Amino acid sequence: MKLQELQSPPGANKRIKRVGRGIGSGHGKTSTRGHKGQKARSGGSIRPGFEGGQMPLQRRLPKRGFNNIFKKEYAIVNVKDLNCFEDGTVVTIDLLREAGLVKKIPAGVKLLGDGDLEKKLTVQVHKCSRQAEEKITAKGGKFEVV
Repeated sequence: MKLQELQSPPGANKRIKRVGRGIGSGHGKTSTRGHKGQKARSGGSIRPGFEGGQMPLQRRLPKRGFNNIFKKEYAIVNVKDLNCFEDGTVVTIDLLREAGLVKKIPAGVKLLGDGDLEKKLTVQVHKCSRQAEEKITAKGGKFEVV
């Protein structure tokens, strides 16, 4: 295959609609804009959400609550989930991802104390609850902040 023989697949290149090129083109005179009205004028576009002067939906609906833009979401792993690792393993975030315990890590990984731990592990995550840390140290393991 040569460079000059390359072609676009059929239907990839569409001809542009040429408007305002005379009455015989089929798109002349009003140039597909119709007769008069706001949309026929130059610069005559309405902003998104405008309902013709009627009170817009986003202003009619009641507002409730508060969204904290600084909130941090953590991927959660429970202590009972760590039993799938071998005794003495250093559990890192990459290892948790490979095991399928964590998929997305928005702001980090947090370890919670649900369930019982049966193995001695060194866990390296971003955050850990006090209960989870007690369960890890009770089995002789360690918790390290990444």
